[in-house]
Amino acid sequence: MSAETLDLTIEALGAAGDGIARLPDGRTCFVPRSLPGETLRARPAGRRGDALLAEAEALLRPSPDRVAPPCPHFGACGGCALQHWAEAPYAAWKRAKLAEALARAGFPKAPVAPLVLTPPGTRRRADLALRRGSGGVVLGFHAPGSGAVVDLAACTVLHPRLVALFEPLRRLLRGLKALKREGSAVLNLLETGPDLLLRTDAALDAAGRAALAAFASAHGLPRIAWAQGNGTPEVAAQLGPAMIRFGEAVVNPPPGAFLQASLAGEAAIRDAVLAGLPERLPPRAAIAELYAGLGTLSFALAGRARVAAFEGSAEAVAALSAAAGRAGARIRAERRDLARRPLLAAELKPFAAVVLDPPYAGAAEQVALLARARVPSIVYVSCNPAALARDARPLAQAGYRVKSAVPVDQFLWSPHLESVIAFAR
Repeated sequence: MSAETLDLTIEALGAAGDGIARLPDGRTCFVPRSLPGETLRARPAGRRGDALLAEAEALLRPSPDRVAPPCPHFGACGGCALQHWAEAPYAAWKRAKLAEALARAGFPKAPVAPLVLTPPGTRRRADLALRRGSGGVVLGFHAPGSGAVVDLAACTVLHPRLVALFEPLRRLLRGLKALKREGSAVLNLLETGPDLLLRTDAALDAAGRAALAAFASAHGLPRIAWAQGNGTPEVAAQLGPAMIRFGEAVVNPPPGAFLQASLAGEAAIRDAVLAGLPERLPPRAAIAELYAGLGTLSFALAGRARVAAFEGSAEAVAALSAAAGRAGARIRAERRDLARRPLLAAELKPFAAVVLDPPYAGAAEQVALLARARVPSIVYVSCNPAALARDARPLAQAGYRVKSAVPVDQFLWSPHLESVIAFAR
């Protein structure tokens, strides 16, 4: 060990998936791509709050749980943090994240199920960064903790149909005057093919529109939408219907719409939500669905009871309402910004159950109102264990118990965790 390096033993993994070591002075040191129990030599690389950040230079004693990462971009690309960890300890770590979050909320003995894993090559949504440089167009994800973009030739987690578009998309963008320096490309794999939302930093001219239409035709894209900067997307090329299915219902999503990351993950979440509801609901019961999106859960819930679906996006509400009308589903969709105007306790009283799927920030005020209203059954779909730990505290204080808790690995090899928790009184 030199004066510029540190010999460290990794004690555990932090919330972001980085190894945690203790320095002689008691400070915390984070080491990316390390594993519990490993001894390594690392070089200081900066700070993360009050902690030191270091990069491993040599593994002195590797973990027996270390495996070869399957992706050639692992380490350089910030999309995956844990490809080097064997499946069993990785799954146990993710399950423990949910158990710890519920314990912090006041449910120390919650029945947490084993992690539901989703397979590689199944993610159907990608938000790709674009950069134009002297060598052409760079397309990919950001490097860890950096604004730099890693030019991707492959991706182990994305669906092959999306990966197959990387190089053709680069060729398209090289000649597109609308991309001066930077932009983004959101790809959603729909039932009718890949749907593309392109955001650029300059206007799209007639030649650019013609190029997008030709690209859609050549590569089987039903729709390409475009926007300048953060503007409202407009359809630049439409060669067929852009559609997805939730059960038998057909939904036409707006460009760049939020979808669950994979069909397998979506099915696992839907099944856990339905299992978390009471086995029998009163004959005229109604379910409130908060943060309903396009109806990922709405149509399944409508098979159990009438559904009042609340969602902040006008485009999503319009798509959900139209699909419910075509399907004859028992769904009433209403636009409501639940972060600013949560449902009050009096509004919640008529519902036999509430299902909520809030964004990463959680729904602290809304869950406190659910506890105050004493809704008999609450199913919370979480994408952030820290927000869940905070949000669920009022439920513990109001006498709710955890009926079931299912962790779902929507984002394979990342520290991100989805979960479905059913609370009952």
